[in-house]
Amino acid sequence: MKKLNEITPHVGDSMYYLYDGSSNEKLRVCSVYAFHLFTDGPGEMEINGKRYPIDNRTLIFLRPAEPHAFHISPKHPLSSYNLYFDLWDRTNPVSVNRTFISAPEAFELSTVASTFTCEELDSLPRVFSLQPYPELYDSFLMLAKLFNDSKYYRTEMINNLLYAWFLHWYNTVHTHQPTDYRIVRLLAHLNAQPEQREPVEAWWKFCGLKRTYFHALFLRETGLTPKAYHHKLLMRRASHLLQESELSITAIAERLGYPSIHPFTRHFSSFYGVSPKHYRLQPQARE
Repeated sequence: MKKLNEITPHVGDSMYYLYDGSSNEKLRVCSVYAFHLFTDGPGEMEINGKRYPIDNRTLIFLRPAEPHAFHISPKHPLSSYNLYFDLWDRTNPVSVNRTFISAPEAFELSTVASTFTCEELDSLPRVFSLQPYPELYDSFLMLAKLFNDSKYYRTEMINNLLYAWFLHWYNTVHTHQPTDYRIVRLLAHLNAQPEQREPVEAWWKFCGLKRTYFHALFLRETGLTPKAYHHKLLMRRASHLLQESELSITAIAERLGYPSIHPFTRHFSSFYGVSPKHYRLQPQARE
């Protein structure tokens, strides 16, 4: 049984493609793994006989020899960034010379990219929206661009980037991530300036929500109350200042909006289990 961190990706090709409903988009199989990231919608993707909707930023993940078809209206063509790759073999990668077989021919590929039993890889969805995850979307586009633009060390860069992207995607799929755009926008605001002491009322107005619904939505999206989330950000900011600056503990407390060093020390010690002074002297102490 393989683990996901044992993959050795090799990207054989990257291309930008416009799907326009032509005949070459009918049912077919491919000899390698493939990603299709659509930048528009609507449309449909057929995988193993099941149809899935395509919208803006829909990611399609295809396994080798997996029957699939694109159902796109000629009246509304859809563009996609495509990656073709191996996951387990860099010595003799199949993706550099991928092959397709289209129906009604028999789906009998002479060479197929290596596959192994990997529950973590199998747990990744065939269809996944990157709309709520701009960092995943942007990094995928960067990966595709670097493949086409890089002159030196392209293979090393792209293969390692895809490895990191897979692990990031796996974490996103299997870790609860806020998806409501109002809460995501507020979290970005709070993360940018955690030391700014704003009343909670300002946060629900920032989201354009009423108080009761805001609290329920924030808890559902983050697993924390608004005040607990902000406190966590303050403590992380405090740990960074203790490790990376020469500010006194009193100055750090003042920067984070505490009236004195005493409540700051009490909060920090409760959160990290050690005092700010001990944390600075023993940087291996962590949350």
